[in-house]
Amino acid sequence: MSQRPLDVLDLAKGNRVMMQLKNGTVISGTLKAFDLHLNTWLEEAEVEDSDTKTKYGRLLVRGDNVILVSPE
Repeated sequence: MSQRPLDVLDLAKGNRVMMQLKNGTVISGTLKAFDLHLNTWLEEAEVEDSDTKTKYGRLLVRGDNVILVSPE
């Protein structure tokens, strides 16, 4: 049975995902929620930008910046 991309993300709720943004930033964290615009709420988020890694507790990522989201 084929699933739509948003169905795959829905199954990933509660698990870690990796996101890549338009500016090259990579964000990983536990997926809590998302909407049809891919506005995404992550817990235990880590942001990798160039050579630095910053840890955040909660992070809301605006969907129009997202290139890809992948379950880890």
